[in-house]
Amino acid sequence: MVDPVSDAVGSIEAGSDLELAGRVGNAMARLNKMHACVAAQMGKAGMDKAAFILLANLAHLGPSRSSALAEAVFSDPSTVSRQVAGLVKDGLVERRADPEDGRASVLVATDAGRKLLRERLRMRNEAIARMFGAWSEPDWLTFTDLFERFVETYEHALPSFLAESGQGPRSEGEK
Repeated sequence: MVDPVSDAVGSIEAGSDLELAGRVGNAMARLNKMHACVAAQMGKAGMDKAAFILLANLAHLGPSRSSALAEAVFSDPSTVSRQVAGLVKDGLVERRADPEDGRASVLVATDAGRKLLRERLRMRNEAIARMFGAWSEPDWLTFTDLFERFVETYEHALPSFLAESGQGPRSEGEK
């Protein structure tokens, strides 16, 4: 695969840390392009990717304040609040009084939200299983273990990456 960035900045020694990082970075860029395509299709089907991510995180976290949900998805509270409003309107999320502080509210995935999430996750998992159909079980297992390790490492490093870029931990550059 042609690496336009490496071509533009000069060669990097084969097998070096930077060459390997470039290969991973390029694979991530390709994956991001495919995710953008999936996100567009999800939008056409009535569920945008950001809303799906919020719903999935909320279902995983359980009842949560909007600020905790924003932190979980590395976004700012105002963006999450706007996105949650759509989920509430669609009956996928509801607001309830916070049991610890009745003046505040928590967000909770509704039965309809959890049902939609289960259906979408089933469809995703079936598609991924088909994609790996030609892989041997040991290769698929090894890839899965290494990919989970990579994602966990990336997840832990992301706040530092954002801080180094001057963007801070929030998506809209909030410091």
